[in-house]
This record gives sequence, structure tokens and C-alpha cells, in this order.
Amino acid sequence: MIDHLGISVPDFAASKAFYLAALAPLGIGVVMNVPKEQSGRPSDFTGFGAEQKPFFWIGQGVAPDGMHLCFTAKSRADVDAFYKAAIAAGARDNGPPGIRAHYHPNYYGAFVVDINGVNLEAVCHKPA
Repeated sequence: MIDHLGISVPDFAASKAFYLAALAPLGIGVVMNVPKEQSGRPSDFTGFGAEQKPFFWIGQGVAPDGMHLCFTAKSRADVDAFYKAAIAAGARDNGPPGIRAHYHPNYYGAFVVDINGVNLEAVCHKPA
């Protein structure tokens, strides 16, 4: 199991605002900020997560190429809300909310390409 993941983003402030808006419907928010003075790195870092546990980190740098990142949603309504929030925050559609039966009968997901070019997804595996 992966404990946390970090990606580089070309515009730290814009990316932080984007992820804050897009991930809010999934109950994911900013849990921790680490200034560059503490990290010893050339960038500040922000950790997004839930229940005081950061599991998705961003820092200034070159955007990843060809990355797919999926977040678990508690409900299909949360997948729908994620999709709407991400589009409103500047993402582009990469597959609207719906069943992806080729994965399994209850795979309900939505896909967007975020402002950094990441194929971002939210999925709920529960039946309707």
C-alpha cells in the first residue's frame, strides 16, 4: 500500500488552489504546509489529505508526464461533485461520471485532465 505520493507542479499557487477546489467534494483538503526553509528544498510543499493525514503532496517543479492519479470517493454523488468542481476549477473533461463496467460492474468513475496535465480520477466502487 502506498502511504503518500508527491508530484511537481509548474505553478504552485494555481495548483494548490485547483486541488483545494477539485478535491474538496471528496473530503480531501490541506492538512500540512511545509515551507522551503524547513524542507531544505527549493520549493514550499503542501500536503493534501483527510483526518490529519497528508497523502498527496505538491511542490514547485516540472509537471509529471503521463501521470494518472485516482482518489477514492465515498459515494457516486461525491464522484459527480468532484467532476463538477474540477471542471469549474479549470480541468478539462476526460470522461464524465459513469459506470466503467469493463473494470467491474460497480466501478463508477469520472476523469479530468487537471491544470498540470495529470489524468485525475475519482472512483466509487460501491453499488448504487
